[in-house]
Amino acid sequence: MRWLKKVSFWVLLAVITVYTLFPFYWAIVSSLKTKGELFEVKPWPRQPTLSNYVQVFAEQPFERNILNSILVSTAVVALSLVLGLTASFALGRIQFRGRRVLLLSVLGVSMFPQIAVLSGMFELIRWLGIYNTLPAMIVSSLILTLPFTVWTLTTFMRELPIELEEAAIMDGATPWTIVTRVFLPLLGPAMVTTGLLAFISAWNEFLFALTFTLTNEVRTVPVAIALLSGGSSFELPWGVIMAASVIVTVPLVLLVLILQRRIVSGLTAGAVKG
Repeated sequence: MRWLKKVSFWVLLAVITVYTLFPFYWAIVSSLKTKGELFEVKPWPRQPTLSNYVQVFAEQPFERNILNSILVSTAVVALSLVLGLTASFALGRIQFRGRRVLLLSVLGVSMFPQIAVLSGMFELIRWLGIYNTLPAMIVSSLILTLPFTVWTLTTFMRELPIELEEAAIMDGATPWTIVTRVFLPLLGPAMVTTGLLAFISAWNEFLFALTFTLTNEVRTVPVAIALLSGGSSFELPWGVIMAASVIVTVPLVLLVLILQRRIVSGLTAGAVKG
């Protein structure tokens, strides 16, 4: 009976692995195929070619689109973590009237679909005079990343021992010193986890980036890939699209692999309280 459980476990693990990795594998295979091979179901192209990858950068300023995505995502992560850290200290450690309502309001903002806030965000972007600029995408992406950053960091902030805060206050530490010198080192895994999630959210954001940009020079990679078009669906440059998708997915995979230990620590921190 024990061997049956082990076999079942490994079979289930294999099914989940194949189900998870197969789309990425097929994207890589499709990106290495010629146009004539794209609609042939084969596990590997007969003559692998890098022409699709060359064409990605030849047809449009894709390297500029990648740089735009990096700048926007990095700025969004930095602002989300700074604002989320300070807000989580106030919401998690300071007693004041309306704190619970405010925290629930922050959570409620994250439940709104993008299309519901698109018109209001458009008016804000136009009023600020930053339409068709990178700051427009930074400001708009914050509405997606900031709520869950504040909520997640508040949860971790509440679990930190109150004795540490009391000792720092006795030593004359200010709230800013407590946040940056006492709590921040303990929140390292949580900051990495929430920062990575914010980065992925900003990197993959499409609707705001499509609405608030007009030129290729300020577009991010999701919009740049979506605008790779031809005539009918059979005339679309699927090989080029798959090559572009692989290019923009690899950095996220590498980030997760590099930070996997801290991500696991951040996800499991506070799960067992003792």
